[in-house]
Amino acid sequence: MNLYDVYPLNDIEITKASGSNVWDANGQKYLDLYGGHAVISIGHTNPHYVQRLTEQLNKVGFYSNSIKIPLQAQLAEKLGQVSGKTDYQLFLLNSGAEANENALKLASFYNGRKKVIAFKGAFHGRTSLVVAATDNPKIVAPVNETENITFLPFNDEQALADEFAKHGNEIAAVIIEGIQGVGGIREASKSFLQKIRSLCDEHNAVYIADSVQCGYGRTGQFYSHDWAGVDADIYTMAKGMGNGFPIAGISIAPKFKPWHGQLGTTFGGNHLACAAALAVLEVIEKDNLMKNAEEVGTYLIEQLQKFEQVKEVRGRGLMIGIELPEELAHVKKDLLFKYFVFTGEAKPNVIRLLPALNLTKDHADEFLKAFAKALKA
Repeated sequence: MNLYDVYPLNDIEITKASGSNVWDANGQKYLDLYGGHAVISIGHTNPHYVQRLTEQLNKVGFYSNSIKIPLQAQLAEKLGQVSGKTDYQLFLLNSGAEANENALKLASFYNGRKKVIAFKGAFHGRTSLVVAATDNPKIVAPVNETENITFLPFNDEQALADEFAKHGNEIAAVIIEGIQGVGGIREASKSFLQKIRSLCDEHNAVYIADSVQCGYGRTGQFYSHDWAGVDADIYTMAKGMGNGFPIAGISIAPKFKPWHGQLGTTFGGNHLACAAALAVLEVIEKDNLMKNAEEVGTYLIEQLQKFEQVKEVRGRGLMIGIELPEELAHVKKDLLFKYFVFTGEAKPNVIRLLPALNLTKDHADEFLKAFAKALKA
């Protein structure tokens, strides 16, 4: 049997990882400023994380949600404390797509409506409804197509107000990334998020804050939406939540009332996943990583803005997009294969930086030196 060939692969095999570095099968050391799509939030093989998972694995690795799992309650309490949303409720899943899918389902249960507002450039996942709310027709199969999704221009307050004026009593939810990742590191303005909040309140629609990539402390606040000074009704999270162990969640406002069987999952909230997520929050809190993400990220953004060849630097904290002119499209590849730095990309010519939240200033300087060389090549 062969692997189903859907991933364009770099010819690199990683055999060891520590902190913000990885090593390949030939012993070559790389600086990791991508963290596997913003997944590595507290550094590779963090000692506390490894210890937490090992200890849990030696006790019990899995049982289903048919029994009490105290680790879930511990995780909910800790997440409430670190995120500041102590009165919210937590439902645990396995992936960002599942989190967004269940958030939309919960919104529809809440107000009995079907229509969803999403935005140009959005990426919310690849499963049934959220792929329809993702602005990429190529990955929407015919079975996923629905008339219930409306795409509006990102950060266009008037278009949003007009849509609510026309269809306010039909809109179940508005789903939005605080900073679009695949869309090119584009940040939702404070006033736009505030407008979403006010219109959802006025029309009893649900504000879903997709924080799968832009959440979990990456921007210096726990959720990037927090910079707007408003609370969403549902926050979705995944990537950085488990530092590589598959776990996701939705943080649900108190106005939502659960009933048995409303949502469900087999693997979500299992013992190992909860241990991983608790370790992540404990390290974020103990090492003050949200402050570090903001400080090192601000430094990186300020330094990157000094390069004349760069068209624009976007983002906040350690979620940074570097837009390059077309003639410098080779830079990302050169960073990896000539200067041994992992970065991400957004089409057509945006380099994405999504490193661990404990990235040091020395690591930032190491990247800046490599980036300068790559621009001159």
